[in-house]
Amino acid sequence: MTRLQTEIQRLYLLLGTPPIQPGADVAPLLCPRGHTRAGVLSLARPAHWDSLLRVWQGVQSDLGLPAPAIAVNGVDGYQLWFSLLEPVPANDMAAFLSGLQATYLSDIAPRRLGLWPVGQSPLAGTGPLPALAVPAPQGDDRWSAFVTPDLARIFADDPWLDMAPADASQADVLAALTSARPDVFEAACDRLLPPAPASTSSAATVPLSPLAPTALPAVQDPEVFLRQVMSDPSVPLALRIEAAKALLPLQGGRG
Repeated sequence: MTRLQTEIQRLYLLLGTPPIQPGADVAPLLCPRGHTRAGVLSLARPAHWDSLLRVWQGVQSDLGLPAPAIAVNGVDGYQLWFSLLEPVPANDMAAFLSGLQATYLSDIAPRRLGLWPVGQSPLAGTGPLPALAVPAPQGDDRWSAFVTPDLARIFADDPWLDMAPADASQADVLAALTSARPDVFEAACDRLLPPAPASTSSAATVPLSPLAPTALPAVQDPEVFLRQVMSDPSVPLALRIEAAKALLPLQGGRG
């Protein structure tokens, strides 16, 4: 195996999976039993790095996960590639990605997002993301590629490389990454917001930014207000944590 194939195997493939061949269109990320070590979150149409950056930063600062790999998909957007040390059922990975969407990307139209894997079937989601194998050709003079965080922003207008990336440089990008331990992944899943249910209300709603506080009914008692923030699933995770911290002195003063 090449050094790049070794790094991809280390991070994303299950034991015994054949190496990804150069230029492959789809990576063998699922085993026959429907387990995976990889999850891919894609944002496109248009590519907007600042939105995906808050996910990349949030999973590290809020959830304690290792940094995911960053890729340009060679077509129209960015991808974050998450790696697990141990494989999990595809549905568990899909739930994790949906939780990331609800927690950090609730202001993004769902049509601009791609999650792999998705759905209830272990084989669902093998096709909706372009360039599921990285690096790979995606048309004339367009290649998907892994990129470093400091260079990600420059690909917003053209999310591709004009030529095949060097295997050595791609291996260098991946070599800096680690996989999430099972206990860390489980704890992260527990802290994510549940996916928002489809609304049946006829009233117009405005998507809330994960960086902005949610409007709550006016209350006089600060403890009541903080408990409302903590229990409201539409409030971003970071704000709910801050509410819990602020609540501790109030509880201590009443004890």
